Amino acid sequence: MSVTGTIFGINGPIVTIKGNLGFTMSEMVYVGEKRLVGEVIGLTKAQTTIQVFEETTGLHPGELVEGAGKAISVTLAPGIITNIFDGIERPLQLIGEQSGAFIPRGVNVDLLDRQKKWQARIMIKEGDTVSGGMVIAEVPETPAILHKVMAPPEVEGAVLWAAEDGAYTIDEALAVVRTKTGEEKELTMTQQWPIRIPRPIQRRFPADRLLVTGQRILDTLFPIAKGGTAAIPGGFGTGKTMTQHQLAKWSDADIIIYIGCGERGNEMTNVLEEFSQLVDPKTGNLLMDRTALIANTSNMPVAAREASIYTGLTLAEYYRDMGYHVAIMADSTSRWAEALRELSGRLEEMPAEEGFPAYLASRLSAFYERAGYVENLNGTDGSVTIIGAVSPQGGDFSEPVTQNTKRFVRCFLALDKSLAYARHYPAINWLTSYTEYLHDLEGWYVANAGTDFVACRNELLHILTTESRLNEIVKLIGSDVLPDDQKLILEIARVIRLGFLQQNAFHQEDTFVPIEKQLQMMKVILYLYEKCRKLVEMGMPMALLKEDQIFEKVIAIKYDVANKELYKFDEYHQSIDDFYQKLLETNA
Repeated sequence: MSVTGTIFGINGPIVTIKGNLGFTMSEMVYVGEKRLVGEVIGLTKAQTTIQVFEETTGLHPGELVEGAGKAISVTLAPGIITNIFDGIERPLQLIGEQSGAFIPRGVNVDLLDRQKKWQARIMIKEGDTVSGGMVIAEVPETPAILHKVMAPPEVEGAVLWAAEDGAYTIDEALAVVRTKTGEEKELTMTQQWPIRIPRPIQRRFPADRLLVTGQRILDTLFPIAKGGTAAIPGGFGTGKTMTQHQLAKWSDADIIIYIGCGERGNEMTNVLEEFSQLVDPKTGNLLMDRTALIANTSNMPVAAREASIYTGLTLAEYYRDMGYHVAIMADSTSRWAEALRELSGRLEEMPAEEGFPAYLASRLSAFYERAGYVENLNGTDGSVTIIGAVSPQGGDFSEPVTQNTKRFVRCFLALDKSLAYARHYPAINWLTSYTEYLHDLEGWYVANAGTDFVACRNELLHILTTESRLNEIVKLIGSDVLPDDQKLILEIARVIRLGFLQQNAFHQEDTFVPIEKQLQMMKVILYLYEKCRKLVEMGMPMALLKEDQIFEKVIAIKYDVANKELYKFDEYHQSIDDFYQKLLETNA
């Protein structure tokens, strides 16, 4: 028998029941005549507190609340990839077909298609021993993703019966297992998993493999590791969403989980339309063939916004358990924190800084800690990389969400309003951003990019840092009084900014740049710097060096050298040598 009670009080998404009637913490409940989905978030002798994931308009005291007897969970089975869900894994396309553009309250639909038959190749036979995480069947979910149906983590026992290869729905039995307790358990394609509990793993690995993004400022200056964490904070219009789109399109993750958490509806519409049309550069199929979207826009209930982050995480961990590398794009964690703040206010909890709850830091840490490069229960390796956008009000990075996020991420990609207004994209400020993964990734760079990659990267960053110091002097007394060696640094820094850090997402050759080309671009820039420095040391004025168009030619490399034409870099080295020799002969 399920536990029931009656509504005593309603405060926005918060519903209370008098007394403790036997509900359990984090239990899913159905509230009112429309059976709105909710979750128990507080239990005392005096009352039970529930947060409702749907609009509570029209609810009244005395309506029935019924417990589901389980925690708020997601359904894990084939059909997740290419789908678009709300914050509690309800399929928006199916709801739209049944109810129109707006989600009705209490809508009751299957989370995944239970009628569709999937072609399954059974991987076990009678007499085999099954343990948690073991792959029992393989199902082609999309042209890009082979779905590996796994035994639930808690199941262990001998196979009494296994199905033949064929077409099955997600609820049909694929095998029967006798567990150690003697119970006979049917295994299907479907698992249920509570969203707030991390899925089990064997062990964690160090974050020593690069998440290749094809974005020069990330792969070179501020790399993100597979299984790592990164934050992209920035004010309105600085390009947070665009940066995440580029990462979703071009990173070498196998699967993308895109969580639109509290963002504007038109922005999410653009994501949905764009992703459904984009061709995946790796497979030639549609990008949606390896993407799942969770859309919880700013006009949807705040409680579901709070849950959407955990829903996306659980989906990501499920595919990680199959041996895939998954990247989560959470846009934005600030809206999630605002949902926490609103719910906390409704609960009359003691507020901390700027009204956010005192447990904001622990919630953020619990979110980012679920990232990692791991060994799964079935012996495969997989990873979940979390890249969260942060939207500080007014671009103020000292506000609580940004500051607490900095404590738990190892890569901080600070977007700069002045760079964005100057049309310098991606608008990542190279002076205020940082990564803690560089040391861990040095071995990867040596093995995959060359022994001098990190040295070139450090030299570029040194030049940019020196330029920043010189600009403070230039602001006071102008650039004309600087010696020529310092003028050269300013000019080379301009080449780095325009020719290397600035990247055009809409240019065929510049939207994605392989690691090999990034290294060659750095070498050309530093070779130009070396030759120019020798000329300046000989007494040649910078004005003479700038008469030649060599600086502009090097800036244009990103457009002029295609990703598959790396042999052309030899021509640039030759051009720099010719430039050097010509000036030597002219001033001999």
